[in-house]
Amino acid sequence: MLVVVPYLVQHPGTSLQQASSLFGVPESHLRRDLQLLFFAGLPPYGPGDLIDVDIDEDGCVWIGMADHFARPLRLTRQEAVAVYVRATELAATPGLPEAPALEAALGKLRDALGSETLGDAEAIAAAEAGDAPEHLEAVREAAEACRRLRITYTAASTGERSERTVDPEVVFASSGRWYVAAWDVDVDDERLLRIDRIDALEATDETFHPRGLAGAGRPLYTPGGDDVAVRVRLSPAARWVAEYYVATDPHEEPDGWLTVTLPTRQTVWLARLLLRLGADATVVEPPEIAEEVRRQAAATLARYGF
Repeated sequence: MLVVVPYLVQHPGTSLQQASSLFGVPESHLRRDLQLLFFAGLPPYGPGDLIDVDIDEDGCVWIGMADHFARPLRLTRQEAVAVYVRATELAATPGLPEAPALEAALGKLRDALGSETLGDAEAIAAAEAGDAPEHLEAVREAAEACRRLRITYTAASTGERSERTVDPEVVFASSGRWYVAAWDVDVDDERLLRIDRIDALEATDETFHPRGLAGAGRPLYTPGGDDVAVRVRLSPAARWVAEYYVATDPHEEPDGWLTVTLPTRQTVWLARLLLRLGADATVVEPPEIAEEVRRQAAATLARYGF
């Protein structure tokens, strides 16, 4: 309905038959759902408060929106930072033709929030869009044709290289990178793969039936029972981490610091993040994460002869 209603508002008088064909929804279901919109409202929840739906005797749909929807959207500071981070990631994604349209809105949002509020989140804005991943178009074509692929893939967290047979279902951009939600045939389970980590690709003659895997908007990391719960304190300059990654149990501290739990299955990447944050992040628990950060710091210094 989030897609159907804006379309019908912009195309008044569209028939139920046309809308049913366009959106692939049975006409009876569409009529029922549209009639339910009449009961959406604000306290005390009178019918027709927000959306007025009229389906005439010819089956044409007319939707009227209340003045409530014409008011400018007001974001909280936390919401605005989240929008800024996600929109900047999207604008910097290579291979995304719509990216330039975000620049003007991002500039206004940046000015309104100010550098003190954004902190290190501004570093994301410095990322420039590079070349699209080598196999992006091939994966897109395979997903559209429901064609099975054989790929060579290097995991970002472990560096392990493996041969996989996958059914690519949905290709989408998030966090400045391209991903494919795929079904790994060999392990009979879903996998979320970064397309830039695909080293080699071969299309097969086999096709598959989509399983309905989630694409854009899904979390890039799904917490599981084997996760390590890492509790960290973030300075005001590092609060963007709580927006950028999956974070739970936030606790605001009087000095402006934020304590959150970052669930992770692989602790190596988290140690790298904490090393990057430096004095703006402190590990509360478990202590072995702090030890991993020290180990990585020592290994880095050793590369430069220190």
